[in-house]
Amino acid sequence: MTDVEQIWLTAAAYENLKQELHELETTGRRHIEERIAEARSHGDIRENADYDAAKNEQGLMEARIRQIRHILDNSEVRAAEDSDTVQVGSVVVVEDGDGAEREFFVASKENKVDGMLLASPQSPLGEALLGAAAGDTVSYEAPAGTFSFTVVSVRPFDG
Repeated sequence: MTDVEQIWLTAAAYENLKQELHELETTGRRHIEERIAEARSHGDIRENADYDAAKNEQGLMEARIRQIRHILDNSEVRAAEDSDTVQVGSVVVVEDGDGAEREFFVASKENKVDGMLLASPQSPLGEALLGAAAGDTVSYEAPAGTFSFTVVSVRPFDG
């Protein structure tokens, strides 16, 4: 049996996912059933583009339902830790070599907050930031080259 890593979620992200799941399992499924029934009424389904499109949409929706269930079943909903080092759930201000500052929220994509840059813990930047403290310089490799940032500040996400 494979260990599944827990996904850290803010309470808001958890609620948003629960709401999306409910919507897909109710209204979404009814809508797809109606589209499939309508497409079937057009006759032979072997060469029916509407039917094929509806069945494709149904498959994508069911895949999203499975994905959300997996996330919810394997999530850890808690407040971000107040730490001097970057943890999942930290908001980090970094400065590049030109003195430009950027703020990143270190969390999985399910926690995306409008107006904040996201650094997934599994991304090269997120991996480099984890464990760093204010004053540390971190570097990571990306397809466009090596990038370095100095950590200016670390605080827990409070949203």
